[in-house]
Formats: sequence, structure tokens, C-alpha cells
Amino acid sequence: MSDPPCRNLVLILGDQLDPGSSALAGIDPGQDLVWMCEAAEEATQVPSHKARTVLFLSAMRHFCDALRAAGLPVRYRSLEVEADASLAGALAADLRRLAPARVILVRPGEHRVQAAITATCAEAGVPLEVREDSHFIDSPDGFDRWAAGRRTLVLEHYYRHLRRREGILMTAGQPVGGRWNLDQENRKAFGRKGPGQVPRP
Repeated sequence: MSDPPCRNLVLILGDQLDPGSSALAGIDPGQDLVWMCEAAEEATQVPSHKARTVLFLSAMRHFCDALRAAGLPVRYRSLEVEADASLAGALAADLRRLAPARVILVRPGEHRVQAAITATCAEAGVPLEVREDSHFIDSPDGFDRWAAGRRTLVLEHYYRHLRRREGILMTAGQPVGGRWNLDQENRKAFGRKGPGQVPRP
């Protein structure tokens, strides 16, 4: 039995488990397919505790179940069934099999992942639409606009820019409480007795 035609293949990464994700905006269960993948590389690229990996995969599987319960078709590649070594390899196999007209993805939080997906889609000749992640207060393009022309890039300056722009913890253009942060206090040493001497809240 062949797979039905796929208009959009909507990629949901393991750290993007949000039913309100911009990747799912406008999804049509009759034409589109959600794609999720457990890839061994994602748990081994950076050392990860087994408990963290189990929790991560459990969250992915529960999210998959929730999407299916909401009536969305999901192509879920689990390690037990397909044992995919890499996300890119698994995606390449399903691009050949499903032949979607387009791939939709929320911008990954890791450049390595975005580069791999971008290259895989380009090699398959499938257009890739990357949508912004609504969980962040700014986009990489927003940061680039702020950084343009600056001789030095200091995170504290960007942080203050965002606070002013969004009015977060600000009153009449000034930080609430009269200070931007407590970084200086946070950098102090515990002392000879260690953290045990810190007073309880």
C-alpha cells in the first residue's frame, strides 16, 4: 500500500513540543503530515544522562499521542522500530518515500540541526519553510538588526534593549527597583564554609 500524497511535511523536533507551535499553523489533516523522529545521534552528540534521554523520548511520544488524538496524522520514527542513527538520514528516507511538496519547520535552537535539515531538503529538491519560534522574545534577524554597526557585542546591552523595547520590568523607562540586575551580588563567592552558609529564603 502506497503512502497518500503529502502537501506539507511538518517537522516537530523533540524540544518543540507545543500544540501552539507556528509549525502547526494552517495544517490540514487531509493533506499534511506531522513528522517526528527519535534519532540516536541526538542523544549522543552531547553526552546525556540516560534518565534525561528517557524523559525526552517519553515527552515526544506523549506529544505524538496528543496530536493523533487531536486528529492530526503523524509519521513517528521510533528507535525500537527504525533505529535511525541521524535525523538527517531519517528525513532523507522519508522525503524519498513521501515526496512532500514542502517541508515546514520551526527554527531549531541548534545551528547543527538546522544545517542538516536544510542540506537534506536541498539535496532532495524539496522547498523548506523555516518559521520563527514564538517562544523567544526576539529572532536571529532581530538580533542582527540590533548588532549591526556595533563595535562590541555585550549580552547585557542586548538584554537592556529587549527590556526597554518590550517594557518588561520597566517603569517610566527605568528598570523596576532602580537596577537592571543583581549580577554583581550573584558573582560573590560563598566563602570558606561553602553554600551551606547561605540564608534560607
